[in-house]
Amino acid sequence: MPADAAPQRHRYHPLRVRRIVQETPEARSIVFEVPSELAGVFAFEAGQFVTLRVARDDRTHVRSYSMSSSPEADGELRVTVKRVPGGLVSNWLNDGVEKGDVLDVGRPGGAFVLDRGGHDIAAFAAGSGITPVFSILKTALATTDRRVRLLYANRSRDAAIFGDELDALAARYPDRLLVEYHEDLVRGFIDRETVARHAGDAVHAVHYVCGPDGFMDTVRAALRDLGVDRTRIRVERFTPAEQPAAGAVDGLTVTIKLGRTTATAVHRRGDTILQTARSAGLRPPSSCETGTCATCMARVVQGRADMRNNDALTPDEVAEGWVLTCQAVPRSPVIEVVYG
Repeated sequence: MPADAAPQRHRYHPLRVRRIVQETPEARSIVFEVPSELAGVFAFEAGQFVTLRVARDDRTHVRSYSMSSSPEADGELRVTVKRVPGGLVSNWLNDGVEKGDVLDVGRPGGAFVLDRGGHDIAAFAAGSGITPVFSILKTALATTDRRVRLLYANRSRDAAIFGDELDALAARYPDRLLVEYHEDLVRGFIDRETVARHAGDAVHAVHYVCGPDGFMDTVRAALRDLGVDRTRIRVERFTPAEQPAAGAVDGLTVTIKLGRTTATAVHRRGDTILQTARSAGLRPPSSCETGTCATCMARVVQGRADMRNNDALTPDEVAEGWVLTCQAVPRSPVIEVVYG
């Protein structure tokens, strides 16, 4: 494999939009047609995401969006996108994409998936954080006999994505699904007491948490107070986790090749390769910045780097020198990295 050729499993494929579903005034779902020859490529687990590559304003942008569909209950590939203030891609996907358009889509990835155990499920979602949680709970209800409870926070009830579908599922599975809506404008933001009350005695359940960082921090703290084992708490971040602050220059030299451009920079202690590339004036590809989508992957051809987190690359790819640059920190005096 050439040093600058990324593995085929991380390539993008053109998929046609089959239909658009307007979920709320601020969110819409995009359903893709998956050709039979790509059925294996786009097979996914409940809770996973895909990465979209779009060209806007003379630049290529990549963004990751969770599937809101269930592979067993729905049988379709559907992502849900909520508007973000100033969001170049999310707003275009809400305003500019129509049925019949073709988008570049990467294969599914992510480790925030329905576990294989038999324990009950307690889910906590806020805003668009409902997207992967919705996929997970639909799949659990359709394929297991597990009980599911969901605490879903929004500024108001009419802002709740999938509200009607959740109500229909609760009516269909009255003994297995409990949905509690939390309106921030009426009750204030979620606090530990609210989480504890909703969780009840479900200490041994598997807990799925997705939403803004403050919301997730509150939920996790409340669950720890209840004595929930950390191995039973699954978290999906839509924004990068806070990393240690970068320190002074540590004397390491990083050479980065991106397309036809090669830049060399002195590394600052704590910076990732992605951060170093940006400080050198490069614009490398990136999306989730949590180590789950592989958009930022590059190959270390000289030296060594260690990853803080890796939920995207296989052991074989790591052995070949591939790293997630958003998570990789140089560990040798000289390091050379090539983006595929």
